[in-house]
Amino acid sequence: MTRIIAACNQKGGVGKTTTCVNLAAGLAAMERKVLLVDMDPQANSTQGLGFDSPFEEDIYDALLLPESEVTTERVQKFIQKTSMEYLDIFPCSRSLAGLEIQLIQEEHRDRRLKSILDSIKRDYDFVLIDSPPSLNVLTLNVLTAADSVLIPIQCEYYALQGLAELLNTIRLVQQSTNPHLTIEGALLTMYDSRLNLSKQVVEDVKSTFSEKVFKTVIPRSVKLSEAPSFGKPIILYDVVSAGAVRYMELAKEVIGND
Repeated sequence: MTRIIAACNQKGGVGKTTTCVNLAAGLAAMERKVLLVDMDPQANSTQGLGFDSPFEEDIYDALLLPESEVTTERVQKFIQKTSMEYLDIFPCSRSLAGLEIQLIQEEHRDRRLKSILDSIKRDYDFVLIDSPPSLNVLTLNVLTAADSVLIPIQCEYYALQGLAELLNTIRLVQQSTNPHLTIEGALLTMYDSRLNLSKQVVEDVKSTFSEKVFKTVIPRSVKLSEAPSFGKPIILYDVVSAGAVRYMELAKEVIGND
């Protein structure tokens, strides 16, 4: 059965896109069929997998399809193959930023992504969604379509700032458009064992989320920062790096949660 996992945190720079790209690659390396859906108008997940040219059609166009045109055959035309056999991407471009205005008069505008993914999800073991670093109609579409939410949290000052707002949004979605939405887990990112602050953030996050914290902790890593500029996930850029090892561990943990 397909699992749809959304990576969400309205704070930017927490490792959300890095996690989407590298978790997707890790799952694909373990021969799970994965679709990465780029719902962040910055299109960094798309670029991080080596796509930098405009597409004839992308997620923006898909979300504007009339309901009658949302069929498996039509939606499959938006999806791009990547260099990894088991990994596909639903790309986006900066035009996605204008979607909220386009949908302002539309009925069920927060269910558009769910309708699209329902038409193709049976082709995949996992669908990972990279959400925008804000709480808007795009994020509501993501949370309505997802089975669970993965929350990346950087091990830095103000790490927990804004989380209450995100958790409240998740509760509101559970009460309205997606009652089955759960929290997959909090993922600690950019961890530096030399800093007491990092260790304090770990304790604070465990106190907030209790058992819903991944055992895997993602370290601060130059290699992880470099890989996107080469259009590669970390396991294709430097498979023996600490970042690659940890994201493979995270992939195993996510599979174990099934």
